[in-house]
Amino acid sequence: MLEKALKLYTPSLSEKPMAEFLADKCDDLGFEDIQIDEVGNIIAKKGSGTPRIMLCGHMDVVPGKVKVRREGDSLYGRGASDAKAPLMAMLFAAASIQNNNGTVFFVGAVDEEGNATGIKNLVKKEMDIDYAVFGEPSGIKQVTIAYKGRLAINLKVSVEDSSHASAPWLSKNAIQESMVFAKEIKERLEENQEDRTKGMLLTVTMTEIKGGTSHNVTPKECETIFDIRIPVDMNCKSIEQKIATSVNEIAHERQVEAFYSILDETEPFEAPHNSSIVRAFTLGVMEVEHSRPTLIRKTGTGDMNVLGNQWGIPVVTYGPGDPHEAHTIDEKVSIDEYLRGIEIIKKMLQHLKRLHDKKMK
Repeated sequence: MLEKALKLYTPSLSEKPMAEFLADKCDDLGFEDIQIDEVGNIIAKKGSGTPRIMLCGHMDVVPGKVKVRREGDSLYGRGASDAKAPLMAMLFAAASIQNNNGTVFFVGAVDEEGNATGIKNLVKKEMDIDYAVFGEPSGIKQVTIAYKGRLAINLKVSVEDSSHASAPWLSKNAIQESMVFAKEIKERLEENQEDRTKGMLLTVTMTEIKGGTSHNVTPKECETIFDIRIPVDMNCKSIEQKIATSVNEIAHERQVEAFYSILDETEPFEAPHNSSIVRAFTLGVMEVEHSRPTLIRKTGTGDMNVLGNQWGIPVVTYGPGDPHEAHTIDEKVSIDEYLRGIEIIKKMLQHLKRLHDKKMK
């Protein structure tokens, strides 16, 4: 089934064939209330009673085809690791749930690799969920409990005039001024972090720059985009205040005009380490792999942030696959790891039922 899923090429916002494939499979596996919502997410229900848990993977892949093939224990294809192996593992694990052992909502979301259209639509729904798991490749012995937040800002620097490139002293240069801003903002936001691990670092990365109108005229305007990742002990608002102060001070000092706008704002998220879902995964991994999983904080930002912050419930991210295989030109997954991943998620659901009932007593 994973091989069939990989043969469907589904870049962001072209996931319809995958949604229909999953809808058919959910029907075969005895799911109820199977629906494809207004943005293209597939949602299906299995089981009954408490706890109510959502298993959510994404159906889209990054652009670029990878020939689907098996070589030994490896299955190749775009999305093999990110994230059709986690998605299909969740589907088969969810199918194992029996009535009165909990209710599983299986979700295949759209546009995770794009603008998160799927998850943004999902969090608006009243679903009364107790726990959620997002399917991303973590490796089956690692459970992701935290993702950094993200701020993307567009900084526009304008100078009073332009001049001929042969007489650059006649005016300021907006690109060069933007370089000053980039260096200063990065230094101010990233200071005093010597003792932090990578998972707890605030990082400022310049990702796009656009300026100038001609090869022999000094630029009057320049726009720079920054991608800022925010660890779980900080928040977007405090970082925004630092950016605002910095931009104002540097503009005043350099005697140029500077304005910034926020393109994206996602708060960081960390699941409580002692929550039932984290404990259930720990027990599930120990049962199948005979070793404790590592709880990790990732440096990226995921759908988990959006839903965890909006719904205020324990959420983790988990799935078979090597995260370093994601988006690569020869993406693959270990078949053995994928199958063991299904078993671990099944065991997790059993332990979660017991832990949740115990907590409710």
